[in-house]
Order: sequence, then C-alpha cells, then structure tokens
Amino acid sequence: MAEESLKKKYKSRSMAQETWRRLLQNKGAIFAMIFMVVLVGAAIASGFIFDYETDVIGQNMAEKLMAPCAQHWFGTDEYGRDLFARVIYGARYSLIIGCGSVMIGLVVGTILGSLAGFYGGIMDSLLMRANDILYSIPNIMIAVVIVSVLGTSTFNLLLALCVSCATSLSRIVRASVMTIRDQEYIEAAYAMGLPTWKIIIKHIIPNCLSPIIVQVTLLIGTTIISASSLSFLGIGVPAPAPEWGALLSAGRGHIRDASYMCIIPGLAIMLTVLALNLLGDGLRDALDPKLKK
Repeated sequence: MAEESLKKKYKSRSMAQETWRRLLQNKGAIFAMIFMVVLVGAAIASGFIFDYETDVIGQNMAEKLMAPCAQHWFGTDEYGRDLFARVIYGARYSLIIGCGSVMIGLVVGTILGSLAGFYGGIMDSLLMRANDILYSIPNIMIAVVIVSVLGTSTFNLLLALCVSCATSLSRIVRASVMTIRDQEYIEAAYAMGLPTWKIIIKHIIPNCLSPIIVQVTLLIGTTIISASSLSFLGIGVPAPAPEWGALLSAGRGHIRDASYMCIIPGLAIMLTVLALNLLGDGLRDALDPKLKK
C-alpha cells in the first residue's frame, strides 16, 4: 500500500513540478535563485532609481575617492561618481551580455548540433571539425579578434562572445541527439509520416533540454567573466559605461589608497558567477533521473 501511494504521488506531479521540488531541496540552489532574483530586480530598477547622466556618469570632484559611508554606500571613484549606482547599473551590461551571447549561441549551437547528430556522415564531419577548430582557440582570443575588427561596442562584444557559446553548446546537443535519434518513438514518428524537421523540433530537441539547461547556466557565468576580462583590457564595453570589468580596470590605479574600488566590483563578479554555478549544479541534480528522492 505504501509503495502504491508513493507511485501515485509521483505520477500526480509533472516533470516541471518534480524538478522544482528537488531543486528547492538544494540549499546552494536556493541561495543562487534568491541572489539572482535580487540582482536582476536591482538591475531593472536601476534605470528608474538612478539618472544615468547625473548619478552614474556625472562627475563631482568635490567628493572624489570617498570611502564607503552612509551617503555613498560603496564609496566614490576618482571622479566623485557614486560607486553603488555604478555597480548596480553595471549589472545591466554584465547580465545582458552574458545572457544575450549565450542565447544567440544556444540558437546557433542547437541548429548545428541537431543537424550533425541527426544526419551524421559528411555533415557531422564537416560541422564538428569546424567546431573543433574554433573550440581549440581560446575564447578570449576569438573575442579580441572579432572586437578588434568590428570595433568596441556592447553589441560587437555580445556577438564576439556568442561564438564560444555556440561551439560548446553544439557539442552537447550533438551528443544528446545521437543518443536519442535511434529510439523507438523516433522510428514511430517516421512511420507516422512526420517530416524530419518536425521530428527534430517536436521530439528530439525537447528530450535534450536537461543537459542544455545546465550548460546554459554555467556558460552565462563564464561569459560574464570573459566580458569583464575584455572590458578590463579596454576592448569591451566602451567608457564611461559602468561595466564591472571596466570598474575593476579603473580601480586598479587606486588599489593602495582606495582598494574598495577593486574589491566591490570584483565581489559582484565573483558572487554572480558563484550563484550561476550553484544554480547549474542544482539543476543538474534536479534533472538527473538517477538522483530521484
């Protein structure tokens, strides 16, 4: 009786409900979700709370290099700009670049990985060998070349970083598709006369979502670090935009007398990437059928 009631309990839940239940059992994932909700909410609200021209990039030399205090929670920089406003507003750039480049890479990688994994043969060889060539080049180097050719802008940086995302995701999608394409329900779909494109979209890709979702959360964190690194080098988001890497670069000249200018943006990057990694680990455990509780 106990086993039957347990089976009925699990059958009454959808896959999404069961995944959510198991995700909430992970303390690290809960912390990550709370942090990301607060960060995204603050980034959205920053456009209404702060005036970009006066609060974010406006200079006030009378208050330059002020340590964190009640008036300026994170202190001020060498131009008297409030660091709290700049860090919160800068979250917009980091999140947009991180999420945007991963989403573009997801679309491209899913298409290429699905075609390579489903058809195999020459198409698989051509697509994967080209993918291996790009994958063997460091992400930062590819981004540096693309940004140098196209010019420094937020959009060009986003496009440059999506290349590395597409190469990573296409390999994962290909591996997932290859394990699914010979299943019986795929053969049944062919027997029903469904076209190949519909089988891929309706039956194969939805069954590859678990590893893709996990990889996407991890890639967003990696992309934020890459974007910050490029901005730190001066070829990312152009000044005076308060992107976190640019804030770190501006603060390194005052690391002795105003170390908070480096510590606070660095903590913002670290905590965001940590939260995304914890969320990715939580999703991996929640979506793994072998770890059902």
